Amino acid sequence: MHQFLPYAWFQGKCVPFEEARVSVATHALHYGTGAFGGMRAIPDPKDSNSILLFRAERHAKRLSQSARLLLTELSEETILNSLNLFIKANKPTRPIYLRPFVYTSDLGIAPRLHNIETDFLIYGLELGDYLSPDGVKCRFSSWTRQEDRSLPLRGKISGAYITSSLAKTEAVLSGFDEALLLNSRGKISEASGMNLFIVRDGSLITPSVDQDILEGITRASVIEIAKNSGINVIERPVDKTELLIADEVFLTGTAAKITPIRQIESTVLSNTRPIMENLRVKLTRITEGVDQEFRHWITRITF
Repeated sequence: MHQFLPYAWFQGKCVPFEEARVSVATHALHYGTGAFGGMRAIPDPKDSNSILLFRAERHAKRLSQSARLLLTELSEETILNSLNLFIKANKPTRPIYLRPFVYTSDLGIAPRLHNIETDFLIYGLELGDYLSPDGVKCRFSSWTRQEDRSLPLRGKISGAYITSSLAKTEAVLSGFDEALLLNSRGKISEASGMNLFIVRDGSLITPSVDQDILEGITRASVIEIAKNSGINVIERPVDKTELLIADEVFLTGTAAKITPIRQIESTVLSNTRPIMENLRVKLTRITEGVDQEFRHWITRITF
C-alpha cells in the first residue's frame, strides 16, 4: 500500500492529493502522450526541517527536454519552482520518491501532439528500497527494447513503458525479480527501468548511449563518481554472455539506487563486489549531504 504525500501539484497549485483528478477522456491516458521524471529526496540528517533533493537541476533539465519531444514547453525554472512549493507544502519526514509528469491534458480523441492542451503535475510517496539491496535475480526478456528511430528514447515518454511493464511482469511471473532487455541488434540495453553496469578486470563497463538506453541520471552520476575515484570507465556495446562471466554486475536508477545482480537465469554470480560497494557507499554519502566534493549535486529545501 503506497503512502502518498498529502498534497499534489496540480494545475499550477498545491491541492490535496485526493483532489488531483483528471478526466477519463484525458488524451495522455489513451495515447501515452506524457513524460515523467523520478526523483529521490531524504530528510536532512542534520536538520529535521530540511529535505535534500538529489540532482534536482539535472532532473529538471531532462524533464524539460522530454517535454520538448512532446512539442510542449516546460522550463527548468518552472519545474524547480513547483518542486520547491510542493516540498514546502508536504513537509516530508521520511525518504520520498517524487514523480513530476508533463502530459497532454486535452480531451480530444485524435492521436496528435499539435494544437493540444498540456499540463504539469507532481505527486510523491514514501519509498524505501525499490529492489532488495542484497541483490536480485534477473532473466533475459523475450521482449526487445525499442529503437530510437521508433520512439524518442532520450526522454522518459510514458507510452514507451509498455515494454518495461511486459518485461517486468514476465520476469516476476517466471520466478525472477527483474528483466534484462536486449536491443534490436542483440546487445544488452537496460533493465525494465534501470541502467546496467558490469565490472571486468577492474574496469567499469556500461552500455553506451547508442544502445537504445535511457540516459539515466544515476547512471551518469555513477560514471562521474567512478572516474573521480580513478576507476577506468568504458561505455560500449555489451554482449549478454559478458554478464555471465563478469566480476560484478549491478543496476542503477533513481528508485533502485545501486542494486547488485546476484543471479542471471541459472548462473549464480559472485557476491564479492568491491567496486560496486565502494560506489554505493559514496553515492549514499552524497545523497545524505555529507560528501563535500559532490555537495553541488544536492538541493536543500527548508520548510
